[in-house]
Amino acid sequence: MELFIQQIVNGLTLGSVYALVALGYTMVYGIIGLINFAHGDVVMIGAMVATVVATSLLSGGEPGTLSVWLVIGVALLVAMPVCMGVGWTAERVAYRPLRRAPRLAALITAIGVSFILQNVAMMIWGRNYLSFPQIIEPDIFKIGGASISSLQIAIIVVAALIMVGLTLVVHKTRLGTAMRATAQNREVAGLMGININTVISAAFLIGSALAAVAAIMVTTYYGLAQYTMGFMLGLKAFTAAVLGGIGNLAGAMLGGLLLGVIEALAAGYSGDLTGGVLGSHYQDFFTFMVLVLVLVFRPSGLMGERVGDRA
Repeated sequence: MELFIQQIVNGLTLGSVYALVALGYTMVYGIIGLINFAHGDVVMIGAMVATVVATSLLSGGEPGTLSVWLVIGVALLVAMPVCMGVGWTAERVAYRPLRRAPRLAALITAIGVSFILQNVAMMIWGRNYLSFPQIIEPDIFKIGGASISSLQIAIIVVAALIMVGLTLVVHKTRLGTAMRATAQNREVAGLMGININTVISAAFLIGSALAAVAAIMVTTYYGLAQYTMGFMLGLKAFTAAVLGGIGNLAGAMLGGLLLGVIEALAAGYSGDLTGGVLGSHYQDFFTFMVLVLVLVFRPSGLMGERVGDRA
């Protein structure tokens, strides 16, 4: 039971990150029907920038000189506009000219943008892993024999607040109304006076801002950043979006949390359940098995595809 609770805690922490990244996928898909496979690499860019900023702030300084939250706050304030700039540029330069092209063209372009971002990051920061400064010494709490750190609590709580805030923005603001109207029918929304380009750009900007927050969470939790990290993270977040129902905000949140829990439970129990044939390092096998099963038996996801609500 202790192991089970521990893996649930670990899964919710990981799933919170997946949910934030999955929201970027589902917002863009819900509005323009594009699977932006470069979104995971936007997270990677944010992680690299945040790591460099945090390292620069602490270099040459005495330990404890700067507040932990000040360092993380500055890193986020720098990483967020960088990620938003990357997302906006990709939409403006690579995706907007293909808006009326077949979906396959946009999909291939998204994969190309992903490789471009990876190579640009490799040229700037190199191939080696960058270490995020170990500035957080989290307190450990016990729950039913399992351990949960203050950092894990912070990640889960911040992710939950962001998800609630995004839901309110989409359903209670003029921008959210415009986004839902655009998701239903771009042509009609344009005839009603909605600036379609602005709405689509806003979706990319919001998704990229969430990617920056997810990047901070990943780097502070694992302490590492590398130019290829966005590829697998992006695939898992996409799996989470499909699991919950891509195009559905609540589905992306649910899918992210569920996928994190599934992955954590697989890491904890796969060895015992398979007699040692599959160890904890096979957790990705179970992640993508979930994707295959969902696509085969319920391609619309657990909460069904909902491209737009009535504005």
